[in-house]
Amino acid sequence: MTTIVMDVESAWDALDGVNLPGGYRVEITDGKIIMTPRGESQWKVILRAAPQIEQQLAGHGDILSDVMIDFPSSLYGYAPDMAIVAPGSERNVRGRFEWHSLEVVLEVASKSTQDNDFTKKFRMYAECSIPVYVIIDPSDNTCTIHSRPTRTGTYEEQEQIPFGEDLVLPLEGREIVVKTDGFPRS
Repeated sequence: MTTIVMDVESAWDALDGVNLPGGYRVEITDGKIIMTPRGESQWKVILRAAPQIEQQLAGHGDILSDVMIDFPSSLYGYAPDMAIVAPGSERNVRGRFEWHSLEVVLEVASKSTQDNDFTKKFRMYAECSIPVYVIIDPSDNTCTIHSRPTRTGTYEEQEQIPFGEDLVLPLEGREIVVKTDGFPRS
């Protein structure tokens, strides 16, 4: 995959040299820096899902968690709960992956992040043509898989998987299966 140099500043540039307190998730939405503590359910989902994904990737891609990703706007800086990076992707001049390197983004919804996860991130990820966006929602014990993004900020397909059933992530030429029976239920 080729590296694309962005014409626009990265939203993350606003945080260069800033000492941020530990234990908080930091993202930038609409140009605003948002810091939220990670919830217990979010942590447990990541703890259970990430090793399953890592094992199945077997060197064909990578999984990241809470890592800064550069998006094509200086108003948005997201660090997805989990993201699968396509094989062969390279970091940009800032040392970060860019939106076009992502095959799947998985966000674990919480009461404090629902507006971003269900609306703003949904729109941004679709506009950026991220092939698969999964919202894992412990409050209703479901995973919603959004696929076939459009440039107008929507996904054409949606499938809801209840906790306890396998979450199948369709990647380019392969698929990853995540067992959800160990996900925390609210």
